Amino acid sequence: MQLEPHTLRAILLLLYGAGLRVSEALALTLDDVDLTGALLTVRDTKFHKTRMVPLGAELNQEMVRYAVRRTEADHNQTGTAPFFVLRRGGPVQRPLVEWRFKGLREYANVKRIDGARYQPRLHDLRHSFAVHRLVSWYQQGTDVQKLLPQWCGTLGTIPFKRAMKREITYLEQSEMEALLAAPDRRTPQGQRDYALLLFLYNTGARADEAAQLTIGNLELAQTPTRDLSSVQIHGKGNKLRRCPLWPHTANALTGLVNERTQHEHVFLNRCGHPITRFGIHTMVERYVKRVSAKLPALATKRVSPHSLRHTTATHLLRAGVDINTIRAWLGHVSIDTTNIYAETDLEMKAKALVTCEVKETKRSRRWKEDKGLMTFLRTL
Repeated sequence: MQLEPHTLRAILLLLYGAGLRVSEALALTLDDVDLTGALLTVRDTKFHKTRMVPLGAELNQEMVRYAVRRTEADHNQTGTAPFFVLRRGGPVQRPLVEWRFKGLREYANVKRIDGARYQPRLHDLRHSFAVHRLVSWYQQGTDVQKLLPQWCGTLGTIPFKRAMKREITYLEQSEMEALLAAPDRRTPQGQRDYALLLFLYNTGARADEAAQLTIGNLELAQTPTRDLSSVQIHGKGNKLRRCPLWPHTANALTGLVNERTQHEHVFLNRCGHPITRFGIHTMVERYVKRVSAKLPALATKRVSPHSLRHTTATHLLRAGVDINTIRAWLGHVSIDTTNIYAETDLEMKAKALVTCEVKETKRSRRWKEDKGLMTFLRTL
């Protein structure tokens, strides 16, 4: 799966020059790229929006150069074919671009030294596009407030066209139990996978939050069945939250962190390096595929680590936990974000419907149809 240098260059230029999200750029097809009109159609992106993105003259010329090389390589020219392709014509996947960008950044010695949690990421090119464009407008004396509505549409921060919202994917209790039973806990990898799946379900943590978890973030009780264990999770926006751990989760984690130092990551891959969010995604997909053979309904669901987060929220809601507690549990800023689980859970909707169900009333018999009464009346 070789990513050609000119393809990587074109992707990076588009991310910075047009402010696209990484997934948006990689999802572009030939039909979406109008190089004659210098216009991109970005379809069904975040919040299911579709928008038109104009290209500057220089950026459009760079895309033309890439398109020419793509044609010379005799890649698929049908309208639905991906615009960015690998050497053999396959679609470019995000993990590969992330990995190549990391290597390029390290080679160029581009790094942050301000103690930030993350080093520069691909998504930061979108941020750079936004900041640099605003600064240039102010330097030119442009009326920025007048341009903001149109510019927000270009960035995809306001909707142009809405599509049908997808339902949130979560697992039923039996499906979650089957997933937890899938790892072979007789092996070290199976023990790690079981502890990781259990941790994701227990805490509702995002994949990246689990990947960044260190042993120092854990407070494991000496006697888990008696004392409370907890974990401090470093979430989005550098926000910290603390979640309780089940005794069973604490026991599983204790087996992973024994005789290791506080600064080490809790979850390691087979090479002994910290597992990545992509590794967690692959692990979840592997076990879902294995369990789907026994639970056909699971095969119809698109399950990811984030689906386990949705599962945690849904099961907490079913257990009667109030919505504000769930908001704090998941680390949501707004309770509106958490309310989607109340709208999604079919079981809770069915229970609510039963409480206001209109019972079918039986038609009362007319007195002449009452045989007993008529017999009595005839004897009078």
